[in-house]
Amino acid sequence: MYSEEELQQQYKEATRRGREADAREPRAKSVAYDAKTRRLVIELRNGAVFLLPVYLLEGLADATNKQLSTITLMPGGSALHSDELDVDYSIPGLVAGVFGSKSWMSELGRKGGEIRSRAKAEAARTNGARGGRPRRRLA
Repeated sequence: MYSEEELQQQYKEATRRGREADAREPRAKSVAYDAKTRRLVIELRNGAVFLLPVYLLEGLADATNKQLSTITLMPGGSALHSDELDVDYSIPGLVAGVFGSKSWMSELGRKGGEIRSRAKAEAARTNGARGGRPRRRLA
């Protein structure tokens, strides 16, 4: 159990940390779901607009347009939330490219590595002509 003095000190410290984060980290001014492109449109306080395809976000790939339209901005602009989808995403995390758990991000990377394109094939040929990937050196 905390004393009243300890609670007041913790409150002051949490308030200070919140103000610092608010000044340093990106915060959203608004969020909207664009059903035509299946993207979230996040407008940041600094005027930048962040377009995010929903298939990248963990838990949203199979969501309906109606469900996706329930995503709202949390007070303060630090996070997105939907009760219906049971999801929360931090704005600083999304801007930094964190779209889900570590295993979700790993799977996204694996899928990205499987993509075949003319540019990727040409880069592989060019690298192969130079002798390929350098061998690992043991320390």
